[in-house]
Amino acid sequence: MFAVLKTGGKQYKVQSGDMLRVEKLAADAGEKVQFNEILMLGGDSPVIGAPLVDGAAVQAEVIDQVKGDKVIHFVKRRRKHGSQRTKGHRQQLTLLRITEILEKGADKSGIKAALGAGSAPAATAEEKAAKKAKPAKKAAKADAPKKAAKAKAAGDDLKLLSGVGPALEKKLHEAGVTSFAQIAAWTEADVADMDEKLTFKGRIEREGWIDQAKELIKG
Repeated sequence: MFAVLKTGGKQYKVQSGDMLRVEKLAADAGEKVQFNEILMLGGDSPVIGAPLVDGAAVQAEVIDQVKGDKVIHFVKRRRKHGSQRTKGHRQQLTLLRITEILEKGADKSGIKAALGAGSAPAATAEEKAAKKAKPAKKAAKADAPKKAAKAKAAGDDLKLLSGVGPALEKKLHEAGVTSFAQIAAWTEADVADMDEKLTFKGRIEREGWIDQAKELIKG
C-alpha cells in the first residue's frame, strides 16, 4: 500500500519504511508525527480524496533536522557598473521514516499532527498577539528616543556620508549602526541585509558608503 500526502505545499508518494525529507516540522528527533492531509491511498482498492481521504493518515518518526544542498543565486543589475551580489541559501528540512499508513481512525491515533516549524494554533497566536500588541507598541515608543539619544552620544555623525540625511541616519541608528567603523567593515552580505532594512536598494554601493567611511576614519 502507498499514500500520497501533502505537507509544506508539496506532495509525496510514500510507503511504510520509506525515508523522506520534507519542509522543516516543529518536532524533535525521536518524536512521532502524523500527516492528516492524505490525497490518495493506493493498493488493491485505491481511494482518491475529494480533496482529502477521510480518516486516513500517514505516521512517521522524526530522524533528524537537516539542511538541503546550498543554492547559489547571483544577481547583477543592468546599467550599474560593479553592482552585483551573490546570495546562498540552504533550506531547513526534517528527515523522516514512514512507519505506518492508516486507512481509517486517524483522529483516534493519539499521535500529534505534523506542523511546519512556523505554524501555531490560530487561537493561541491571536491571543498572544492581542495581549502583546499594546504593551509592545508603548514600549517601542518609550524606548525610541532613548535609543536614538544613546546612538548620537556614542556614535559618529553619519550624515557626513553622501546621501545620508537625518531620516536615514535615524534608520541606521535603529538598525544598530552608529559608527563609521561598522560601515567600513561591512561585507557583501551586510550590504545586502542593510539594503533590505533601509529600503534604499543599491544606494550603499552607488554612493560608496564603505569607501567614504574608511576615509572618514583616517581623516
